[in-house]
Amino acid sequence: MATDDFFRARLDGMVDPRHPLAVLARRMPWSQIEASLAPLFARKARIGKSRDDADMFGPTVVVAAGGVSRAGRPRLPIRLMVSLLYLKHAFNESDESVVERWSENVVWQLFSGMEYYQSKLPCDATQLGRFRRVLGEAGVEQLLKTTIEAAVAMKAVKPVELERVTVDTTVQEKAIAHPTDSRLLEVA
Repeated sequence: MATDDFFRARLDGMVDPRHPLAVLARRMPWSQIEASLAPLFARKARIGKSRDDADMFGPTVVVAAGGVSRAGRPRLPIRLMVSLLYLKHAFNESDESVVERWSENVVWQLFSGMEYYQSKLPCDATQLGRFRRVLGEAGVEQLLKTTIEAAVAMKAVKPVELERVTVDTTVQEKAIAHPTDSRLLEVA
């Protein structure tokens, strides 16, 4: 196994290739996901404001603050952010804990497309919230659709199993004592 960096080992050499996340990482259509989400995260052109100005040839109209700005921090890779969202929901983690666990887990880093182990956090936990907000409901549905299609293609799920969805809406009341409960009066 050749390594590009003499002092670091590649993640694909550290992880068992039969691990479920390693298999899923190889079979997910990452390029399709990135291509479908890239327009949502492209920098938008701003319409500038016109103002009257004068130069040596007479009065003119100048457009200020228009075009595509390159200011700000560069965006994180879409695959990294999508994989963090997937891991968050698959392992029932919070934004903060998924970012912390990612920095400790080589399998999660392989799933998110990293080549070498990184001990630092991939991003700030607040960036996941911003990513979800920009992604919107339609983007999340697109990700779910792509994930289901990948599962059907891998034959992990049969299409027959997806024809009917059962949702459990059972709600159990909590044992909360309200000030109007008579047993509180007996205790007092």
